[in-house]
Amino acid sequence: MSAGTAYLSVAVGFLLATAVKLWALRKNPRDPLLWAVTATLFVAAFLFVTAAPPNLAVINEWLGIPNIAAPIVYSILTAFDGISIVLLIHWRGNEDSRVTLRQTRLCLSAYATVMVALYALFALGDAPVERLRDLDTYYSGTPWIREMILLYLAAHSVAAVTMILLCLRWSRQVPGTLKAGLLLITTGAVCMFGYDLLKFTAIIARWLGHNWDSLSTTVAFNLAGFSAFLFTAGFMLPPIGQGVGSRWRALRRFRRLQPLWWEIHPEIPPTSPPPMPWWQPVERRLMQRERDIFDAVLRLMPWFDRSIGAEVYALALAEHSEIRRARGEADACVIAHAVIQKGHAVPALPSEHRWTVSSIEDSEDLADMSTAMLRSTRVEVTRQSNASAEPSA
Repeated sequence: MSAGTAYLSVAVGFLLATAVKLWALRKNPRDPLLWAVTATLFVAAFLFVTAAPPNLAVINEWLGIPNIAAPIVYSILTAFDGISIVLLIHWRGNEDSRVTLRQTRLCLSAYATVMVALYALFALGDAPVERLRDLDTYYSGTPWIREMILLYLAAHSVAAVTMILLCLRWSRQVPGTLKAGLLLITTGAVCMFGYDLLKFTAIIARWLGHNWDSLSTTVAFNLAGFSAFLFTAGFMLPPIGQGVGSRWRALRRFRRLQPLWWEIHPEIPPTSPPPMPWWQPVERRLMQRERDIFDAVLRLMPWFDRSIGAEVYALALAEHSEIRRARGEADACVIAHAVIQKGHAVPALPSEHRWTVSSIEDSEDLADMSTAMLRSTRVEVTRQSNASAEPSA
């Protein structure tokens, strides 16, 4: 694979990641953090597009200045370093917004100063021979151009070390996909620092009269490509993982509520919309199922028999000594009894004889009550005893 193709392949990866973020922005257009991630990925893509050797030649030809593409690429890389640090600062957040703002201003001011200095040093120096791949080592001894090269590498190294420290410190405080994403970014930053070390080594070798240019032109580039992949994965993993995790939790809850939903299905108001088809987002289907359950429970409330609830609660509590589980089992029995009683047109109970179903007040309690509706032998006994009994006034 040629160098130009390799650079453009990395750029395509960043552009695909940018497209994913742009798609997410359609749903959250006012999310500043999402905008920041999208901008960071786009700048990274622009960096690798610009840094491809064929494109360097085009930029030099368009502007009519030999090697003018070098400070342009270096300044884009410096901008990427700065906004990456700012992104991490805002991603982590801070209780004191003034601290975050001060850190952001300091970082952006420092890297903006470096960008201006790069162009100034290039203007002061003399680089008449176009070098598309080995400019760093070829001009490592040229006054002012040498300083320009060392400055961008130093700024890049500081950014890499800063990102390593920020991500490692934060990763100790968070779990799951966010921790994994931070560790990927940390590894990418380590590769960034390795890139700088290889460049510095090749430059110092030139100063000592040796030719180790391959460290700069080949090994360092391969490390940069791997670092870019890790950065992309690190920034993409947390939101994707959180989205997948959120959908999985919603689907699991949707299924756990199915026994309760089937039990109270006859009491869902006829004006309620029919259940959504399976291809609709599971979050919307879950909201509809929970709304149907709450509506049906309200309609069944006049038939919630306190004597049944108290009896089942006492038996369940004596059996396994778990208050929450006993409460869910008692509520499930009361609802099963109420469905049958209402279906038999039994008159409503006086308010002082009614049981209060409290499991609907907490999402986990509601799911546990639904599980009891499916597995509890007491619920089945309640169904059978009430279904076989004659309706009574």
